[in-house]
Amino acid sequence: MRIGLVGYGKGGRYFHAPLLASLPAATFTGVVTRSASRREELAKDHPGVRPFDSIGQLVEAGVDLVVISTPLEGRSQLIREAIGQGVAVVSDKPFAVDADEASALIEAAKQRGVPLTVYQNRRWDSDFLTVRKLIEDGTLGDIRHFESRIERYSPHSLGNTSGGGVLRDLGSHMVDQALQLFGPALRVYGELTYSPEAPEVDHSFFVALTHANGVVSHLHGSKLQAAEPRRFRVTGSAGTYTVNGLDAQEEALLAGRSPSSEGERWGVEEPGNWGWLQQGDQRDQVRSEQGSWPQYYLQLQAALEAGTPPPVTLDQVLLTVRTLDAARASAEGGCVVTLPLK
Repeated sequence: MRIGLVGYGKGGRYFHAPLLASLPAATFTGVVTRSASRREELAKDHPGVRPFDSIGQLVEAGVDLVVISTPLEGRSQLIREAIGQGVAVVSDKPFAVDADEASALIEAAKQRGVPLTVYQNRRWDSDFLTVRKLIEDGTLGDIRHFESRIERYSPHSLGNTSGGGVLRDLGSHMVDQALQLFGPALRVYGELTYSPEAPEVDHSFFVALTHANGVVSHLHGSKLQAAEPRRFRVTGSAGTYTVNGLDAQEEALLAGRSPSSEGERWGVEEPGNWGWLQQGDQRDQVRSEQGSWPQYYLQLQAALEAGTPPPVTLDQVLLTVRTLDAARASAEGGCVVTLPLK
């Protein structure tokens, strides 16, 4: 399989290119970027991977899949262009500014008969995989409450609207994870926080989801939180699991490491980062599952070759976007938003 990348900013360079270059039975063919400095970075990072001026040139060179990792503003036009070329498309998250735009892109892909999916790589975080295992094997009993946090201190990024605000950016991961674990939400409540430096872009959010199965999820995201918070706290009838910090794959990629360079060590968390299971007075450390962002692309490869649904389906994508829309509507209206079950 021949794969091309559109965009070589932080997302393209660190969160996609190293994974694409590490895939077995695939060729990282080229990158669309007109920036001279980014072309220099590409030549240094991946010698032999060609730069291109346009998606059309990339497709002419021969690719089976186009990955689009550009700022949210203008991304939908690039997705449409790739769909028009008739090749399979991966969009980075956030997928769209709202559900109307998401629905239009999904319809365009269906009409053209082109596979379209979204890069929800945090489904393969070590901590999330551990939470999923503890839930599925019954260790925690019946789940009652789910708390998820991704909070950072990066004030320099407050004026950056490329991700559509923290709710649309980090929230895309956190809502997707909650919906994967507990299914659709019936009620959504949201709070957004802004700063004088960037009054149009939310820098922090709180979202409460009441899922159809009765579980309540509390999601917190921020770019102005200096203290490292708890990542997950999951409470069930048989115990509570907590874990701090954040999956280490992001840090590894930013440091220049990759699945190719690390081999079997990729995604393995150090014991000091493992979480804890509390059952009454008993408290035991839980070995973290091995994280694997490459699994997204490996599963996508297999799905495209077999003609089966991708690991992140369009129904899942649209449900996440609609839930994010409801959270923003709740914050702006000061109310709880009820979502229909479909």
